[in-house]
This record gives sequence, structure tokens and C-alpha cells, in this order.
Amino acid sequence: MVRPHYSVSPGYLPFRLTLVDMLRKRIVSRVVKQQERITAVFFALADPTRRRILERLSKHGKTRVTALARPFRMSLPSVSKHLRVLERARLISRERYGRLHIIQANAKGMREAQTWMDHCGAGWAFSLNKLDALLQSEQSVKK
Repeated sequence: MVRPHYSVSPGYLPFRLTLVDMLRKRIVSRVVKQQERITAVFFALADPTRRRILERLSKHGKTRVTALARPFRMSLPSVSKHLRVLERARLISRERYGRLHIIQANAKGMREAQTWMDHCGAGWAFSLNKLDALLQSEQSVKK
């Protein structure tokens, strides 16, 4: 029988986590989940049909699935697949009353993606500002 070799102290159990390890694992898990949600939002918004569905929901508010599917030239199951993608991305919410499904736009998913884009944009703006300052300083040296 081969015993596993651990490069830690003999008293340490490999399954035992310290508080720092637990916090690190929780933070990494939260970041990964947030990235997955943002990916789902961009995937959902990549399709023109889903964007049109969101536009209709933003104009009309709560809408039945059948009323939402009416202007599209596709079957109701096809529209339902689009709605499931939007629902996974947290861009819409669904209420069920028996067979009746009411769909409503949910801004939370968009806010998460917007926050992510603002965060990235802040870094880009900072880099561009530094580049602008460097170019200004070089132009003043040349004069």
C-alpha cells in the first residue's frame, strides 16, 4: 500500500482547513460564480431575439409568454428556450399561475454586468489618462 506524501507538518490533516483557507476558498468561489453569471448575461444578450424580448419586456412590463411570443416567427417551445437562457442569466423572472406564465424583466443581472464593465472601464480610463499625461510631458519637453 502506497501512503500519500504530504509536504506539511506531520500533525496537519489534509482535510482540515484554517480560517484563512476557508475565507480564501469562499472569495474564490464567489468570484468564479460572479464570472459565470456575467458570462451568462453576455451569452444571453448575444442573440438578437433575446434582446428584442428584453426590449418588449422593458416597454410593456409583466407579459404572458404567449403574448411575448406573438411577434416572433417561431414556435412557442423555441421562445421558451430563449426565455430559459434569459432566466439563467437572471435577466428575467417568471411567475407561474397554473398554466399561465408571466415574465418580467429583472435588472439585477444587467446591474452585475454593468458593475463589471464599470470596474474594467475604470482601469482602462486610468491607463489612458497615464498615457495622455506621458504624451503631454513629452510634447512639453520637445518645445
